[in-house]
Amino acid sequence: MKKISFHVFLCTLLFMFTRCDQQKVPSGDQLTVSWKVISNEYADQPGVKAQFTIENKSGFTLDENNWALFYNQTPREVRNTEGNALITRISGDWYRLSPAGGFLLKPGEKAEIVYESEAWLIKESDAPLGLYFVFYGKDGAEKSIVAVSDYTLEPFTEPEQVNRHRNDYEPLPTPETTFRNNGKLHDVPVESLPAVVPTPVSARFPGKTVFFSDVPQLFYQKGLEQEAGYAAAVLGRIAGSAVTPKEAEEPRANAIFLGLRPMTVNGVSREAYKLEIREDPSVVIYGSDPAGVFYGMMTLMALVPADAGTGQSGLPATEIEDAPRFPFRSLHIDVARNFQSKETVKKMIDIMACYKLNTMQLYLAEDEGWRIAIASLPELTEVASRRGHTTKDGVDMLHPAYGSGPFPDAEGSTGSGFYSRDDFMEILRYAHQRHIRILPTINFPGHSRAAIRAMEARYRKFMMEGNEEKAEEFRLIDPDDQSVYNSAQHYNDNVVCVARESVYKFYETVIDEIIGMYADAGVPLEIFHTGGDEVPEGVWTQSPLCAKLMEGMPEIRDPKNLQSYFLKRTVEILKARNLKAGGWEEVALLKNEEGKYVPNPAFAGGEVIPWAWNNLGQWANLSYRLANAGYPVVMCDVSNFYFDFAYSKDPREPGLYWGGFCNVRNPWQFAPWNSFVTNLKTGMGRDIDPATAYAGMERLKPEARKNIMGMQAQLWAETIRGPQMLEYYALPKMIGLAETAWGKERPWEGEANPMRRQQLMDEGWNQFANVLGKRELSRLSRLFGGFNYRLPPPGAVIEEGMLKANIEYPGLKIRYSTDGGEPSIQSPEYRNPVPVRGEVQLKAFDATGKGSRTVVVK
Repeated sequence: MKKISFHVFLCTLLFMFTRCDQQKVPSGDQLTVSWKVISNEYADQPGVKAQFTIENKSGFTLDENNWALFYNQTPREVRNTEGNALITRISGDWYRLSPAGGFLLKPGEKAEIVYESEAWLIKESDAPLGLYFVFYGKDGAEKSIVAVSDYTLEPFTEPEQVNRHRNDYEPLPTPETTFRNNGKLHDVPVESLPAVVPTPVSARFPGKTVFFSDVPQLFYQKGLEQEAGYAAAVLGRIAGSAVTPKEAEEPRANAIFLGLRPMTVNGVSREAYKLEIREDPSVVIYGSDPAGVFYGMMTLMALVPADAGTGQSGLPATEIEDAPRFPFRSLHIDVARNFQSKETVKKMIDIMACYKLNTMQLYLAEDEGWRIAIASLPELTEVASRRGHTTKDGVDMLHPAYGSGPFPDAEGSTGSGFYSRDDFMEILRYAHQRHIRILPTINFPGHSRAAIRAMEARYRKFMMEGNEEKAEEFRLIDPDDQSVYNSAQHYNDNVVCVARESVYKFYETVIDEIIGMYADAGVPLEIFHTGGDEVPEGVWTQSPLCAKLMEGMPEIRDPKNLQSYFLKRTVEILKARNLKAGGWEEVALLKNEEGKYVPNPAFAGGEVIPWAWNNLGQWANLSYRLANAGYPVVMCDVSNFYFDFAYSKDPREPGLYWGGFCNVRNPWQFAPWNSFVTNLKTGMGRDIDPATAYAGMERLKPEARKNIMGMQAQLWAETIRGPQMLEYYALPKMIGLAETAWGKERPWEGEANPMRRQQLMDEGWNQFANVLGKRELSRLSRLFGGFNYRLPPPGAVIEEGMLKANIEYPGLKIRYSTDGGEPSIQSPEYRNPVPVRGEVQLKAFDATGKGSRTVVVK
C-alpha cells in the first residue's frame, strides 16, 4: 500500500512540474509595463534613477528563472538595480531585465524595479522601446517570445526629471518662456517678404500680374530633354492635362522656354540661371548649364500660386538672376540605424530639389544595419539587414536596436530592410533627374558591426563545409584580438582589423558593385564616402595581426594611427577607380607625438574630403584648420546642422541633445566664414561670448575660403522611426539650411559690433520666420502629397486676467479654449489680448488646419 501511494505521489509531482513548465504564457497585454524617470538629480554626481513597473494580469506566475524582459534604450551603463532584479546592457542600446533569486510575481501582483545609470534621461525619446518578454523552460531554453503591447510612459512633470543634473543651463520651454522668446518677432506684410526661398541674388518685381489664357506650351533647347520632361510633368499636374515639350531655339509668346547660355551671376557660373516672366505672356528660363535651368524651374514653381490650376490667378511679372553661394548643398539621411523605404527617399529628394539642395548623402551601413544588396556577398542582406531577437554573437540576424523589437519582419518595424540593386538604381536615376547626386556611405573601419556579423556568418558557413579558404576570404576581424574598447554607441565589437588583407578585398568588392550600379543607372559617381569616424580609443592595441603590421611600420607609432593606414589604402583603392575619398573629419586628422589630433598633411590637397562636424569647445575652428591646411571641407557643424537633435528641451519633443538642441534658426543663422559668431551656446545651454571663448583660435584665411565646399545637415536615425518622424525632424529646418547654403551672404555675417550684429540677425530672422509662417509651410502641405512638418506651439501668458499670446512664425493662427478641451480649428482665434479665467489651452494652426502641440497656461 505504501509503495502504491509513493508511486501516485511521484506521478502527481511530475504532472505538477510538467504542467508548470507548460502553463500558458501571458499574451502581450497581460503583462503591463510602465516606465518613468524618478530623478536626474538624486545624487551629487550625474546619474539617473528610473523605474519599471510590471503588473501581472495573467494566470502565469513569473519566478526567478522563467522570464526576462528585453528592450532598447539610450545607452547608459547601469550602476545599480533594486527590486530583486538585474538590468544588464548586452550590446549597444540592447538591455535585458532579468529576475534575481527569490523573485516571484503572482497573478494580480505588481513589481517595481528601480535602477540607476550614468548621465541623464530627459525626454520621452530616451525611454525604453521595443519591449518584449522571453519565457524559459526549466531547462533554461527559450520557449516563447511575447512583445509587450500594454506599455505606459509616465509623463515628465518635475524639474528633476527634465534637467541634465545641476549644470543644465538650458531652460525648459514653457508657454511663458516661449512668449518672451517670441517678443522680438512682429508681423511683416506678405508683399514685403522675399518671394522665393532660398533668396535669389537679385529679383525685380514691377508689380504686374501675367495671365495665360490657356495652358502654356513648353519649348526647350537641345540638351535640355531631361529638364523639359520634368517641367512637362509638373505643368501637366497643375493644368490637369498632358503637356508635350517641343524643341526650339528661341522663346515664344504664350509659352515657357528653357534655354542655355553662358552667364555669370555674383561671380558664379555654375548652376546659375535667369528667369523672366514676361507680359506677352511668356516664361523664359536661361541657365548656365542644365542644373541652372532646373533651378530656374524650381523658382518658377515657388512663384506659382496655390490655386494656379483654377485659372483664377496669374504669375507675377519678374526678372530674377540667381546662382548658389556654395556648390555643395547637402542633406545626410541615415537609413542604416532605422530603415527608410525607397519611396520615402524619393519624396525627400523631391523636396530637397525644390529648395535647391544638390546632394543627398545616403548612409547605407552602420553597426545596426546594412542596407544595400551586394550580389557577391549575400550575407550582408540575409543577415545584416535584419534585426530581431538573437544572441549578441548571433549569425542569423542582428540583435534588436532602437526599438525594432524581437521579430525581424514585424509590420511597421524599421529595423529590417534593404535596397535591392534595382531599388538603388531607381533612386539614383530619380535623384539625377532632379540634379541631386547620391553620395553613398559605407562606414569603415569603425561603425562596422553589421558587416562584421555578416562576414562571421559567412565564415561559419564555409567552415562547416570544410572550406577554410572561402571562409577567410572576406573575414573582417582578428579572432585573437583581445583589445578592450567601448565605442560612442557602446559597442565593443564594431571595428574591423585593418591588418587583414581580406578587409581590403571586402571593401573593394563592395565599392566595385556600387560603382557598377551607378554605371548601369547612367549616373556619374565622383566621391565615395568612407565614414571613418568614432574609432574608439583602445582599438587594435591587443591585436596580434596589428602588432605584426606595426613592427614593419614604426612610423605609425600609435595603434590609433592605424586608421590613417587604412585610409591610405582606401584612398589608393578609390583613386584607381577615379574616385575621391570622403569621410568624417577623423579621416583628415593624425595623432601627433604630443597626443593631440592635428590635420594630417598626407591627405591634404583634394584627394580626401573631410566632413567636419565637431565644432564644440576646443574644436570650434576645426573646419577652418582643415581648410587652411589645404583640405576641401564640407561644414556640418553639430551646433547648427544636426537635424536629429530635438527642436527644444521639452520632453515631448523627440530627438537627441548631446550637443544641444536644433531648431530652424540654427541652420538659418550659420555664418560660413565666421561660424564663431553663430555658435552661441554650449551643449548644456550655457551662453558663449564669442569674443572671449574663441579668442586666439585659428581663423579661416581669406585664400582658404575656396576650400569650403559647402554645408550639409545630418539626420542620424537613432530616434527616427518611419517617414513621418523623418519629415518632422527635417522640416522646416531644411529650409534654413537651403537659405544659408544657396542664398547670398547676409549683412550680419561680417558685422564686427556684437550689438549691431545681433540686431541685424534678429531682423533677418523675423523676416525669415514670416516667410515660413505665411508661405513656405503652406507649400510643404501641398507639395508631393504633403509633409509632416513641425509647427511651433504658441507662447502665452496671463497677466492681470488678460491672455496674451504669440507665435514663432507670424502668419500662423492661434486658437484657444477655456472649457478644458483641446483647441480645434473651430475654436476662437486669438488676435489681441482677451480676458480669461482659469486654465486656457492654446494651439497653433496653419492654413491647412494642421495643428501644433497644445500648451496650457493658468
